[in-house]
Amino acid sequence: METTLKPKVPDHVPAELVHDFDIYNDEQIKRDLHAAYARLHREAPPVFYTPANGGHWLITRHDLMSEVVRDFETFSARESQIPRVENAPLLIPLNLDPPEHTWYRQAVAPFFGPRSVAAREAELRDFAREVVGKVAAKGSCDFVRDVAAPFPVTVFMRMMGFPPERFDDFRALADRFFNAREPQEIGAVSQAIIGELMGLIEVKRAQAAAGGEKVDLLSQLLDAKINGGPIQADKLIALCFLLFLGGLDTVTNALSFAIRYLAGDKPLQKRLREDPDALMPFVEEAIRLYGVVNTPRLVTHDCEKLGVKFRAGDMVLCLLPMAGWDAMKNDSPEKFDIDRKARSYLTFSTGPHLCLGHFLARLELRILYAEWIRQIGEFSLADGYLPSYRAGMVMSLESLPLTWKTAG
Repeated sequence: METTLKPKVPDHVPAELVHDFDIYNDEQIKRDLHAAYARLHREAPPVFYTPANGGHWLITRHDLMSEVVRDFETFSARESQIPRVENAPLLIPLNLDPPEHTWYRQAVAPFFGPRSVAAREAELRDFAREVVGKVAAKGSCDFVRDVAAPFPVTVFMRMMGFPPERFDDFRALADRFFNAREPQEIGAVSQAIIGELMGLIEVKRAQAAAGGEKVDLLSQLLDAKINGGPIQADKLIALCFLLFLGGLDTVTNALSFAIRYLAGDKPLQKRLREDPDALMPFVEEAIRLYGVVNTPRLVTHDCEKLGVKFRAGDMVLCLLPMAGWDAMKNDSPEKFDIDRKARSYLTFSTGPHLCLGHFLARLELRILYAEWIRQIGEFSLADGYLPSYRAGMVMSLESLPLTWKTAG
């Protein structure tokens, strides 16, 4: 069903900067999502305006996006929906600009810092072994459903203190949110998530009142301080909302895109099996090529930046995954090359809104890939597989059927 609006191009947008591209429904996205976005480097200006989805700017080049996400005074993070949605859910700290952003970030950052993440490595290795072990003897699986979702999502749910039996329910809610386009659907799924979070918070409050240990992140956030005071109830919900969406979706998507590539590169599979030191550059190259998050910004005042005249209220979308495909930053950027001398990307953004979970994400990627390679051996895409994608703000592969030979 067609859901886009294509209004008249605003008067301040020159004709040479208009390029009609739909971040959700472009025809080429159905064939190869990242390649469809990357072709914008060849076909569109580095900063261009599309009339699709209510009309907004897109930026595809590494250095220009870096400038935008760092300049929060001009390009605010307080709106994160394209098309714009009235009364959209607040995501903290994502939708806050400094200094308020910094206050909330500091409250959560210790849980995702290098020391806290490293302390979980043994637990993650054991769980990765268990998850891959469940499919290894079968000779086939849907990697998204059977591996890429259970591993990082369960890890996150354990960290947060979410009930493990709600795995399917919570994954479905996150997927509904990222697939929602119409304001009514966004509102409905947002309220459903908020309802779940309110219930979980009440459970944690009751457990704390009964003297229960505060071993999970949600329990500890009840005591967190912002500027010396407790987090207000609505702000706590907004903070948990962002953690819910990030923890239940993004790493799953990153895992899946790279494994899809690796399924077609048998020499690289062999190298990774034989050379453990190749795993780290493999992870970094996968992060460079297969980012999954695009980040919107709202222009706060009339200005001329990046060689373009912006007006207050304009929406700007930074296609962060395309930073790694920028030939001005990476030689032969479309090539998956774990031996490249240098690589540059913005997959986790940069500046004040650098992704809080990037240490955890890297560790999860490294551990899961290592365990998959160790247990599965050589693997391939299932015959006849045709990819299906979710595009837009957070991109995903919807399934990934794989096959391999078993010892039996």
